[in-house]
Amino acid sequence: MALRKSEQDAFVKGLKERLPAELRESFTNQQLDALRIAFGARRWGKHPVDLRGTLDLLGWRYYYVLLIGRNRRNLTRRERAMSRLATALVIFAFLLFSGMVGLLMLYLAKSAMGIDLLPNFSLGVWDWFNR
Repeated sequence: MALRKSEQDAFVKGLKERLPAELRESFTNQQLDALRIAFGARRWGKHPVDLRGTLDLLGWRYYYVLLIGRNRRNLTRRERAMSRLATALVIFAFLLFSGMVGLLMLYLAKSAMGIDLLPNFSLGVWDWFNR
């Protein structure tokens, strides 16, 4: 007898091992696929960054996993809000950094041209760069 496609799947094999003998062959492929999705047994695929390992510290073993890749899940309302907040913080930090670098460049250009806006006052930045 030829095996059905779903019977070659590790999830299906594990499920059938845990079921009573009289129920093992009672599922259709469609039902097995639905169970696979419902219980989250999915193939993860390859991630652009996939670091896994263990560390031995003070007699204890710790494991670490770092997976980075595109998120293909549907996000909950809270996850979407956190994502928007993180995006806003990154944009704010980028704009703040860019603004500070821009002001520094303007200050250095002003100092290089010898323009003195406040007599007898200096931030010392031009002296630090002009060493």
